[in-house]
Amino acid sequence: MWIKLISPRVTMRPMDSAFKRQMAPPLALLVLGALTPRHHRVTILDENVQRLRLTDRPDLVGISVKADTAQRAWEIARSYRRKNVPVVLGGIHPTACPEDCARHADAIVVGESEELWPRILRDAEAGRLQRIYRNDRPADLTRSPVPRWDLIDPKRYLYTNTLTIGRGCPWRCAFCYNSSPNLPAGYRFKSVQQVLAELASLGSRHVMFIDDNFIANPGFARTLLPALRSLNLTWHTAVSADISHHPDLLDLMAETGCRSLFIGFETLNPESLRSARKRQNQVDEYERIIDSIHQRGMMVNASVVFGFDEDGPDVFDRTTQWLIDRRVETMTAHILTPYPGTALHARWLADGRIIDHDLTHYNTSRAVFRPAKMTTADLEARYLRAYRRFYSWAGILKRVPTDPRRRAAYLLFNICYRKYGRIASALGTLGWMRAIGRLAAKIAYPPLRADSLGVETPSAEWTTT
Repeated sequence: MWIKLISPRVTMRPMDSAFKRQMAPPLALLVLGALTPRHHRVTILDENVQRLRLTDRPDLVGISVKADTAQRAWEIARSYRRKNVPVVLGGIHPTACPEDCARHADAIVVGESEELWPRILRDAEAGRLQRIYRNDRPADLTRSPVPRWDLIDPKRYLYTNTLTIGRGCPWRCAFCYNSSPNLPAGYRFKSVQQVLAELASLGSRHVMFIDDNFIANPGFARTLLPALRSLNLTWHTAVSADISHHPDLLDLMAETGCRSLFIGFETLNPESLRSARKRQNQVDEYERIIDSIHQRGMMVNASVVFGFDEDGPDVFDRTTQWLIDRRVETMTAHILTPYPGTALHARWLADGRIIDHDLTHYNTSRAVFRPAKMTTADLEARYLRAYRRFYSWAGILKRVPTDPRRRAAYLLFNICYRKYGRIASALGTLGWMRAIGRLAAKIAYPPLRADSLGVETPSAEWTTT
């Protein structure tokens, strides 16, 4: 069979540039490609980096769906189904909202696909696709293959150096997809050898672990990190705010080349944290977390959320000033978004507070609900103003790191990515996105050695991207 896997075009927020769409390939589709037996032909089409033509007739189409890409995914599915090409929808949105997606496809996947995909392919070949394929148990990630990077054109992306060490989360925050009953609770991880093999497959010393929470299992992190010591990596990842309880992990991260940590601080209001069931966050520990990370030469990317019921109009300036005063290098801000299928969505839907059901607006830049202490228009306007203030020239200059190890990367991100991202990313849309990523890595970080990873790999060329 000819199997076509599609990643629909994501929606853009007002502060976004082409960097968002061309940041990295859809890793889940590369894993599906690796799970597909080699006697099938597999192609991956990422609508974020190339034009999607709907005139072809593959034997099977698989589409990865998120909330904000759902409507576009349904359009693509409708076009192929008109030609009697069977369509399978998978990803986080069909898992969280199977009933909404089932009518748009011949089959949907609920849950993780590793153990379902071979059966789906056999059924498709035999012409007997089932309506729903449900994985009622967590996937065994020790059987998850190395993604097939050969299925994409690396020149189209800023980075082709992403991987995960595990999946899931020990926490069930109300606004997160992990609160959906259709997602398995808890956290699973790969073997250390698997992670090393994936690192080798990237052909890069500069990598990004895109896990939701690198320290979801602190014991596994303590096992993995020493294995990275000899690799001379420069790397980045996300951790939960309880990293403050594990100073030894921060030491290991710094020793093995970690340069930045994304942390969901979310809010400075303890009541908001309690209402969101985010028990791992303690506001009185935030400043110590930031200081501990900075002392080890790493940058902090603070994720914050506006729109909790406890938030009044003063929350925007108060939060932004707090981040500026502590020289937090980058801020990723969101409007609280009740994603369909989450505990928050169920609660607000029952209360009649969700006023916008257009899924293209579910990208954290729109107020799709009725806030408690301000209007939707005020919430959106003040959110954008907070972004402008944080990334103003005054905000950038006040936050320049005192540690010279962090300055080059800081200035590149704040000026080239945020301040003038539309100009810089315009070059990338001409086919130079990977070249931009390589240049940024060389400027931001010192040269990396090219000694062997010690893992068998078909790639003999090491780069610094």
